[in-house]
Amino acid sequence: MRVFVAGGTGHSGSYIVPELIAAGHEVTGLARSDTAAAVLSAHGAKVRRGDLEDLDGLKEAAADSDGVIHVAHRQDLLLAGGIDAVAAAEVPIMLAYGEALAGTGKPLVSAGSIGSPGNLGRPATEEDPALPGGDAHKGTLRARNVVETAVIGLAERGVRSSVVRIANIAHSTTDRAGFLVQLIALATEKGFVGYPGDGANLWNAVHVRDVASLFRLALEKGPAGKYWHAVGDGGIPFREIAEAIGNRLGLPVLSVPADVLMVPGYFGFLANIVTQSYPASNLITRRTLDWEPAQPSLLADLDNGHYFSAS
Repeated sequence: MRVFVAGGTGHSGSYIVPELIAAGHEVTGLARSDTAAAVLSAHGAKVRRGDLEDLDGLKEAAADSDGVIHVAHRQDLLLAGGIDAVAAAEVPIMLAYGEALAGTGKPLVSAGSIGSPGNLGRPATEEDPALPGGDAHKGTLRARNVVETAVIGLAERGVRSSVVRIANIAHSTTDRAGFLVQLIALATEKGFVGYPGDGANLWNAVHVRDVASLFRLALEKGPAGKYWHAVGDGGIPFREIAEAIGNRLGLPVLSVPADVLMVPGYFGFLANIVTQSYPASNLITRRTLDWEPAQPSLLADLDNGHYFSAS
């Protein structure tokens, strides 16, 4: 297939592009800069110069392809407008892809969040829809659910659209800005590794190489209108993650009392995220797409030590 990839030089995209090429696909990546173009070329991809603000260009790129993978967002909007502004800018992009691909049955696979179904009191499954956002959820990950809903809705217009919900923690040897990196930086700054309350709230994780293989499978054979769960570890107590970091840094691991002052005092803007529980299942994804996570688990990757080489 001729595949157009937006976000091909980001953390996930830099694994997705080589995964597609190794499987025999011809990849064209969107590049805003000379640096991004050089990275894509080094992977063996063709380069299309442009950016996410050029909707006509994205529509043209999608129309020229046999399928689209989108793992990009407007990072420049984060400081001024937060995640709400980022999500609002992404919806027109999905609709532009939809115009180009409508009635063709061609695939559009976009990145989503494993937290989009909310805290259900049980492991989230691929059949749980993204919950509505709204004013009550401004500034939270749920604000981005409008993007997932837009992508899934394109299935009714003849697009083989699907969403890969990526785990809270996507880890790899090239992770430079993800959640683990932020937790390690916090611990180094504070002098101890904190976890909220009893630390029993469950988090999930996935290796980025496994994310890449799932995007490829969803592109190649995923049915329309489906969610897929890029989850390797479906439920790790937050305290175990903190203990693994503490062991490597040689720092004490302490409970941060779960009240409105103490948790933000340690975790800052991450406070609302770290206190949640996000158990998730990948059973439907594995059965439908024959996807099997094959890379190291989160705790094994922490034990490998590469996250602490600069610490």
